[in-house]
Amino acid sequence: MNSLVIILIAMVVLVAGYVFYGRWLAKKWGIDEKAKTPAFTHEDGEDFVPSSKFTVFSHQFSSIAGAGPVTGPILASVFGWVPVLLWLLIGGLFFGAVQDFGALYASVKNEGKSMGMIIEKYIGKTGRKLFMLFCWLFTLLVIAAFTDMVAGTFVGTGLEDASVAYANGSAASISILFIVVAVIFGLIQKKLGKMNEWVKAVVAIGLLVVMFAVGMHLPIYASKTAWIYIIMAYLFLASVMPMWLLMQPRDYMTTFMLLGMIIGAVLGVVVAHPDMELNAFNGFQVGNSSLFPTLFVTIACGAVSGFHSLVSSGTSSKTISNEKDMPMVGYGAMIVESLLGVVALVVVGAVAVNGTKPDGTPFSIFSSGVAGFLEKMGVPVTVATVFMTMCVSALALTSLDSVARIGRMSFQELFLGDTTDTAKMTPVQRVLTNKYFATVITLFFGYLLTLGGYNNVWPLFGSANQLLAALVLIALAVFLKTTGRTGWTLYFPMGMMLVVTFTALIQKTIALVKNVAAGQATFLVDGLQLIVAILLMVLGVMVAYSCIRKLFGAGKNSEKEAA
Repeated sequence: MNSLVIILIAMVVLVAGYVFYGRWLAKKWGIDEKAKTPAFTHEDGEDFVPSSKFTVFSHQFSSIAGAGPVTGPILASVFGWVPVLLWLLIGGLFFGAVQDFGALYASVKNEGKSMGMIIEKYIGKTGRKLFMLFCWLFTLLVIAAFTDMVAGTFVGTGLEDASVAYANGSAASISILFIVVAVIFGLIQKKLGKMNEWVKAVVAIGLLVVMFAVGMHLPIYASKTAWIYIIMAYLFLASVMPMWLLMQPRDYMTTFMLLGMIIGAVLGVVVAHPDMELNAFNGFQVGNSSLFPTLFVTIACGAVSGFHSLVSSGTSSKTISNEKDMPMVGYGAMIVESLLGVVALVVVGAVAVNGTKPDGTPFSIFSSGVAGFLEKMGVPVTVATVFMTMCVSALALTSLDSVARIGRMSFQELFLGDTTDTAKMTPVQRVLTNKYFATVITLFFGYLLTLGGYNNVWPLFGSANQLLAALVLIALAVFLKTTGRTGWTLYFPMGMMLVVTFTALIQKTIALVKNVAAGQATFLVDGLQLIVAILLMVLGVMVAYSCIRKLFGAGKNSEKEAA
């Protein structure tokens, strides 16, 4: 099939899903345009910051559009392009977008509380503690996988190919500039007050062009180890600095770059309109992998991802200025990400060899494929390569800074009692809930897992991510039932994801145990992963049991709220 037809079908299906299903959910749940959102009622200049619709959308999209929508579809393409496309569209519309929007909605309706605090309110304190521990462990996996990925993208020393070294070095230089310019951009906006959206957009695009020009002339060359340390330092800053000063302006500028990448790729497909060289379907068993559950945990962020709920309820809900913006931010950002997953599928389909994906990492396949499209449109190959290298690293880096902040907040909430007043806390509790201490602890354990490498961490990350999605969907179903809203649409997604993820985690645990028994295991790779896998399964069972008992065990809950 022609790739242009696939893109068009995907766009029509996704837009129709947003217009009909997304708006139907918003209508059934209830949107109050006149209600004051947590961004205003709890405004603190740090986390709670009233922001424009596109600013919040850009933060949500940049944060959730990590490595997943590129990596997942390309890795899963071994099963054929048809099952990948179906899961991206069905999963995106009825699983992922519902979860993202639901988490944002529940948080805004509950004073901007995180999913953990919402679970405490509707399910109980034990459920909240277990969920926060699960979330914290999950953020460690994300930090490990994405840090290793970004550091590998930035490597500019010791490479045989000079052009690759230059592209990596230039992308690294632009990333460092991004951090500095984001802070300056944030200070300018703070000084001038509310900027006109068009003026703000023009300034952001202008800054992007300048940063690319400077970065391409002044590449930074360093080893992978050095970049891991630099990224960890950046994550510390992103975790503790006010949202308006670093993360929001950075995400705002990044969104234009990522949208430019998607538009460029789609235009490239229109110009080149290559045929889909992948096989339509390669069977339910390919090599040592079976389509179930592998496909559904490999393709996470493009279809459904538990990480998204942490962004929705951890940061985005605290910046929404009006409830009417929630469908665009929660449901809409996921729709665009599903489209990015379809673009990644089309790209690997265009460069496939003998019906299967070519050799190389998903990032390198995607970068070279889109760069080839841009080159056919007249873009110089050097510029196209640097642009794509920067884009794919930005995909992971923008998720990394969000997850570092969410990991820090999860660690803090894990040790919060009945009060947030430090004067009423014990000395130990004051230390454990200190944002600087929580950040250091989170990044330290994330760094230890990074030593295992991206390839070793990714399968465990995928399973944990989808299990988190299942737990969030159950918690949201409890919230909707308790408050008298329509929640039956979540029952099938949460049930399917529970079955998928526990199957995948059990398979991964068996494989790790076999490695240990055969004497082929090392503690920093297999040992740590085995510990984390067992903890995730135990916590998952306990959280799921608490939520399901609350959802189905007590009959119809009379605690209706007007929220």
